[in-house]
Amino acid sequence: MFKQMTTLFRGALSQSSEDFSDKHALLLLKQQLRDCAHVVSESRQAVAIAIAQNEQEANQHKQVKRKITELEVRAVAAIEKNEMELATEAAETISILEAERDISAKAQDQFNSEITRLKNIVHTAEKKLKELQRGQRLAAATDKTQRIRAAHPASTLANFKDAEETLLRLQQRQQQIDTTAKVVSEMEGEGATAHLIDKLSEAGCGKPPTSSTQDVLERLKN
Repeated sequence: MFKQMTTLFRGALSQSSEDFSDKHALLLLKQQLRDCAHVVSESRQAVAIAIAQNEQEANQHKQVKRKITELEVRAVAAIEKNEMELATEAAETISILEAERDISAKAQDQFNSEITRLKNIVHTAEKKLKELQRGQRLAAATDKTQRIRAAHPASTLANFKDAEETLLRLQQRQQQIDTTAKVVSEMEGEGATAHLIDKLSEAGCGKPPTSSTQDVLERLKN
């Protein structure tokens, strides 16, 4: 019985933890991305340090090689002058410098390998971070949309529909007003022309626009 209670308690605790994580998933993801960005920044710094150390090692390597070359020239000159003690001392120093040169060369090889490895890690981390950041922005936008839909489940689309219908009525009303104004303007233009023709006819300028009774009788007689 005690074992079952313990199992149930652990199950409830695990479920509670999952529910909390789900509820605060966006906040949790945001913090995790900040942590990832910090790791990427530290990795870049590590690469920069490794490159700087490698450059320093390369400079020391060049200096050692230059010293070896100079000592070899002077050792040969000492041998030619039969200064064997000086030549021997130079040879011992050259031997030490050559060992230092070889160690420096190996160190540079190690630095180059480590720099390449770190660059690959940083490149992969940067790529993953950008992908996660894009996903986080999309998740945040989706969450906002879902919250709006949850807060206004029925009225959201209805509001758009109401606005569309109002706009349609307004456009129809404006079209009706424009059409009416156009017709009135045309009628006013026709009326003014007809009135002018009547005035000209009364003044004896041209035939009347409409036939009189006398005109009709004259036409019937013919």
